[in-house]
Parts: sequence; C-alpha cells; structure tokens
Amino acid sequence: MSKLFLTKVLTQQIMAHTPMIFRGQGDIPCPTCNADQEPGFYKENQMSQCPACYGRGLIAHRDGSDTICTKCDGKGKIPCATCGSRGLLKCKTCNGSGSLLTRKIAVVKWKTLSTRKVSATSGAASVPDEIFHRAKGVQLCNTQAYQCTPAYFADSFFLNTFSSDVIADRASVPPTARVICERHTISVVPVTRVTMRHHRQSFSFYIVGYSREVYLKDYYPARFCWGLCPCLEWLKV
Repeated sequence: MSKLFLTKVLTQQIMAHTPMIFRGQGDIPCPTCNADQEPGFYKENQMSQCPACYGRGLIAHRDGSDTICTKCDGKGKIPCATCGSRGLLKCKTCNGSGSLLTRKIAVVKWKTLSTRKVSATSGAASVPDEIFHRAKGVQLCNTQAYQCTPAYFADSFFLNTFSSDVIADRASVPPTARVICERHTISVVPVTRVTMRHHRQSFSFYIVGYSREVYLKDYYPARFCWGLCPCLEWLKV
C-alpha cells in the first residue's frame, strides 16, 4: 500500500534597518536681520541703525557741538549684533554639519505557510494524515523557486494532477509580507498492514514509512492483552 503527501512551503520576510541621511547647508537665516525673508532665503551685509546716534553718525552735546559716534564710526549703522551681518547662523540641530542621520527599524518576522495534501489507497485510508507527515518515505520531487510550478512526471498523469491541485491551493500571503521562496515536495510513503490472530481474536496495525511509525487502530493493546504483550518488540530489530 502507498500513500502520497505533498508539502509546499512559503517563507516571508520584511525589510528592516534602513539608515537615512538628510543633507542641508548647516546654516539658518538670521532671525534678527532676515526675519522678513521667505523661508530658505537671506540677505547678507544688512545693517541696523546705530542705537547711540540714532543713525546720524554724530553725537550731539549740550554746548551745541557734535562729535563722531564711536560706536558706528560715524556711519550711523552697525552690523547685525546676532549674526555680524552674515545673514546666517550656525544650525544648532545639526551643529553646522548640514546633515542628520536617522534610521527606521522594522521587526522581521519569519513565517512558514504550508499546504499539504494526502492521497491514499483504500487499504491505507484509515491511517491519519499526521502519521504520514512524521514518517519517512521516498521523495519523488523537491523543487525550490520564488514561485513553484506544478511538477511534471512523464509516466504519471495522477502525480501531475496531484501536484497541480496543491499548487493551485497555495496559502494566501498577507499584504504586509513578501515571499522569499517556495518549496514543492512529493513523497511516497510505504504502508504495511499487519494482521495478528490469537485464540480466534485478531487485530490489525499499520507500519508506516521507513522510520517504522506504528499506528494501532481500535483498542489494542488494552482490548487484547492489557499492554503486557511483547508482540511488537520485533519492530525494534
């Protein structure tokens, strides 16, 4: 007897840890002498009125005489006290470097989605599918690709149809994930049915795969020998 099962594996990954660099000039417009400028624009060499002579360049005295203002050297205007009339100030955020380094960190989660299908002969149909998933058999197909296609067997229409059905029923991938690869395998697992009889009482069990997984149906051994029978010891040989 034989039983076939196929497994399709999807692995997902999310991109993570992306550093980003923002670059600028390293300076910002002076808020004192360029307060009325459009964002990103500035003017150099802007002067402000001398507070000592009120823009005259001369200091008036009580006797009616005038002297040159020493604060502005008689010009009536002085450089901006904030930026020295450069029009720009050193950016405190980037410390004048003109660039910022930032990064985004995403949590990477790996997940495997499997679609399994079992096709059994009538004599092995009573063996549960999970028994076959644990058992060792003979691999007829093992392919890996970004997106697997149905396997092709030149001498088996049944296997071709079997493979196509499982590929068509592949599990859906969440929109927030991306597929790394798929794996498509087909294995044949042999099954041996053993029937034992003692004092007109009989029972059957199954030996599954080359790993000799044993499946006992009904109520054996409690129904027949209450767990004390050594009849399965030969399986360990």
